[in-house]
Amino acid sequence: MAQAGPSMALRGLRVLDLTRVRAGPTCVRIFADFGADVIKVESPPGFDPNENMSGPRLGYDMQNLHRNKRSLAINLKTAEGKAILMRLVEEADLLVENFRPDVKERLGLDFETLHAINPRLILVSISGFGQSGPYRTRAGFDQIAQGMGGMMSVTGLPGQGPVRAGIALADSSAGLYGAVGALVALQERALSGKGQWVQTSLLEAQIAMMDFQAARYLVEGSVPPQAGNDHPYSTPMGVYKTRDGAINLGVGGEEQWRSFCRAVERPEWGSDPRFDSMEKRFDQRPELRRMIEERLSAAGSSHWLAAMEAHGVPAGPIYAVDQMFDDPQVRHLGIARPLEHPQLGEIRVVGQPVTLSRTPSTVATPTPAAGEHNDEVLAELGYDEAGLARLRAEGVI
Repeated sequence: MAQAGPSMALRGLRVLDLTRVRAGPTCVRIFADFGADVIKVESPPGFDPNENMSGPRLGYDMQNLHRNKRSLAINLKTAEGKAILMRLVEEADLLVENFRPDVKERLGLDFETLHAINPRLILVSISGFGQSGPYRTRAGFDQIAQGMGGMMSVTGLPGQGPVRAGIALADSSAGLYGAVGALVALQERALSGKGQWVQTSLLEAQIAMMDFQAARYLVEGSVPPQAGNDHPYSTPMGVYKTRDGAINLGVGGEEQWRSFCRAVERPEWGSDPRFDSMEKRFDQRPELRRMIEERLSAAGSSHWLAAMEAHGVPAGPIYAVDQMFDDPQVRHLGIARPLEHPQLGEIRVVGQPVTLSRTPSTVATPTPAAGEHNDEVLAELGYDEAGLARLRAEGVI
């Protein structure tokens, strides 16, 4: 299989990646997929007791998160290992890290120290709870942020108790917000010539992802409850049973409601005074659900999805992951990206969900072995064969 070449969108940018687990790698992956030179700075194998926090190197998670990077494995506990990192800092555009704030300061990777070495450097820090405040030194994980950020209180069926989302929502969104902040800082640097410190956290990102549910409380003082598969304030919008399964319906305004009634061959519902406004339909939600599911039980999901499409009513199937990737629209979008791995063979990973017309993202190289690019990166810093041999003998690499 021919391997794609790197994207040209961010060529010329150098990113130092000192991240692990998910939030930080999600941020850096965006830069790697759009062509930045990303150097994953990590410990040599066996030096870090937490090196497998994201699972095995050849596992699906590491392969999906760390493609398109070069790996430099150095021992930062040695003076020369630290010096190598600082030499890289001198020429880097971004350094992305997700240490606890106190750990970053202990390692000498705080913004003031790095900015003194390279005033143009943009430091992106992703933490659990923020760089300051009473929780700054707490270790943060996705589920903890989901709970504290309100997500688990609105997820799940009414009355069943808190439920986590089935994905690492806080981690992934913190990574995305970190990348957005970095891109803003890069544009500002083009004007000012100065780097700055970009900060986000799992807690802040999760609260931001609450969006209208959070605004509901801030503006109206209303605490949103669990609504299960139903939309919090619009109906019929949610999961509805059919004869052979279930489908998602998304009926919004009045014209969509009347179109839905025609799609299920019950046009009289459209003028029924019990249901002739969104507010009335919401108040009558249990009875309306009973009527709709009784009607949908007359045919299977594929029949009703076709009927909804014919009448312009938003609706869709509910897929397992294998069905999702087999959908013709998903195949057309090409978000499952092929990749040739020297040990795993041909695999697929999840591509970027945004397309640029001239400089699209690419998945060019697989996740490197730890230290795979030591000689290459260190040669760029001026180390010759004798110097590399010395670093190995002294346990620096």
